[in-house]
Amino acid sequence: DRGLLVSNPYLTTANDQDAPASEQYRKLKSVIVKLSQMGDFDKALMVTSSVAGEGKTITSLNLAITLAQEFDHTVLLVEADIRKPCVLQYLGIKAQRGLTDCVLDGTDLSEVLVKTGIGNLTVLPAGRRVENPVELFSSNKMTELFDDIKSRYNDRYVIVDTTPLLPFAEPAYIANMIGAVLLIVREGVTTPDKLKRSLEMLKNHNLLGVVNNGVSRVNSLQGYYGYYGYS
Repeated sequence: DRGLLVSNPYLTTANDQDAPASEQYRKLKSVIVKLSQMGDFDKALMVTSSVAGEGKTITSLNLAITLAQEFDHTVLLVEADIRKPCVLQYLGIKAQRGLTDCVLDGTDLSEVLVKTGIGNLTVLPAGRRVENPVELFSSNKMTELFDDIKSRYNDRYVIVDTTPLLPFAEPAYIANMIGAVLLIVREGVTTPDKLKRSLEMLKNHNLLGVVNNGVSRVNSLQGYYGYYGYS
């Protein structure tokens, strides 16, 4: 139901394109598009954060939506946080199968992809729960799946929403498979120590940038844009 898809207040780019936050997501999108056009990454990126509660999934969704709303862009959003998947919940969509089923059962991607009805946005759901996500993401089958995703859909943006970086091992494996990384930090949540540790973990990966989320006031420094910023 399209009404459900645009009703969630956190999906500001879908339900209120004139809102200040929507404008900041569009600015983030323009940076991402420019980086891809410059060859800094191949249109596939993962979105993560140091810890939970920093807004990585909301950023993934709004970035995906604002990209998909443009005529020239199609987007695949991968729900790779299988410990606490919530992408479909935000979208008001239900699906039984997804990423884990492709790896465990050999289910073809085409059978589990979900069209959202929001622009050209498609979602690969998390799929059924598994006992040990680390074993799943470190497997050769997962690597083959991400290779398939990147090659089969090389004409579209692929955004991968992952678990937080510091508590869990999965993002490190995904970063190796995807290549480019967007790190979310949140005012009042991300401490300097957590940020330093996260940057250290990502030093050998292609870190595109850091999104400063939940800014309480406009900062006069260049690179910060009010409530949602890109630095």
